[in-house]
Amino acid sequence: MRIRFWGTRGSLATPGPTTLRYGGNTSCVEVRTDDGTLIVLDCGTGAHRLGQALLAEAKPPLRGHLLITHTHWDHIQGFPFFAPVFTEGSEWDLYAPGGVGERLEAVLSAQMQHPYFPVTLAQLSATIRYHDLVEGALTVGGVRVVAQYLNHPALTLGYRLEADGVSIVYAVDHEPHMRDRPEAGRMGAPGASALHAEDARHVAFLEGTDLVIHDAQYTAAEYPDKVNWGHCPAETAVDYALAAHVRRLALTHHDPLRDDDAVDRLVAICRERARQAGRTLDVFAAAEGMSLEPTRRELRAPRPRRPAAASTAAPSAPAHVVLIADDDPVVVELLKATLRAETFQLYTATDGESALRIARAVRPSLILLDWLMPGLDGTQVTRALRADADPYFRDVPIVLLTAEAGATKTQEGFAAGATDYLTKPFKVPFVRARVRAWLERVGADSERGA
Repeated sequence: MRIRFWGTRGSLATPGPTTLRYGGNTSCVEVRTDDGTLIVLDCGTGAHRLGQALLAEAKPPLRGHLLITHTHWDHIQGFPFFAPVFTEGSEWDLYAPGGVGERLEAVLSAQMQHPYFPVTLAQLSATIRYHDLVEGALTVGGVRVVAQYLNHPALTLGYRLEADGVSIVYAVDHEPHMRDRPEAGRMGAPGASALHAEDARHVAFLEGTDLVIHDAQYTAAEYPDKVNWGHCPAETAVDYALAAHVRRLALTHHDPLRDDDAVDRLVAICRERARQAGRTLDVFAAAEGMSLEPTRRELRAPRPRRPAAASTAAPSAPAHVVLIADDDPVVVELLKATLRAETFQLYTATDGESALRIARAVRPSLILLDWLMPGLDGTQVTRALRADADPYFRDVPIVLLTAEAGATKTQEGFAAGATDYLTKPFKVPFVRARVRAWLERVGADSERGA
């Protein structure tokens, strides 16, 4: 497996004299396998130069696969300038998160409407097939791909690629769930709090890989001002890699304000963090033009292993039922307005007893539950549902809403059986993305059990 970086910048392209060494183009990575499978990870502004290189290296028609993590602009802006999709006879399969919400074809078409671009999506000469994915496994050419949701204010997938005896993970635009992690110490270090269940799941996704290409947009010092922006402190990326026994870690999605010298300093900090852990981890910053060929070793599958669930044509969204329980009418109205746009069937409660009664009556797909409510609080309602005689409530996602999300508080929620938490005040895109991710996962699990 051969890997080449064409774009390593996050959020905004920043070409110029201060970004010459690591590059100013946004996310785009080329992957080639021994059997000739070509995979492009994201289609940021770096895709322009990649497209030119592909046409220079081989005569059309070209055959390839484009795996998009999500459709924020810095990850799709290069698509209208990706020359291979303009060549007659070429074939491209495009993949991105789908299911609840807009489809990939509609999003790409919107950014190529005439007010923004002179060529429409329908005018491209290549044959293009669109695949809206949910979480799970699929085969792309000769590559086994495992897709898993990341934590970002848009429905986002990370991709694990396994081929040629090598495994890599591409995980950009991911935010840690345990927000105090960078300052509290390394994951698993003495005295550190237990992992958030979703952070543990992310570690399992990275488990044993030869190379992880990971979001590292912020430093630990910067992160407190960037909570809920959907990106990772570089120090936490190191912690993830160490916990997952990763061999090499490529820091990427560099902040647009971070020049080359600042990236060098951040790499030095991360290497020292790994050294202090007493572990061997090759940490470096991804740079435009950098080529890698990970060495072979026995593949380790991510744990826990799930049956194949990704779909190349996501089904129509089911009529999801969501219960919102909070005694603050402002919060209830905000969540209702946020989720009403997703056409969910919504129920509300203002106290714990009502929440418990409504949940048992309607069996919701997802419960958003305030921690502090009159009568029964959120943890008491959660314990009651987990102990209910109806087995449905053993697995239904219960997300606690709290204005206080420190390690002690969140561990108390997990002990009660909570699935996740959302910290007040909410950012609407973040809430929508988390809700959609949980509901997509519920739908996939239901199909597996059918």
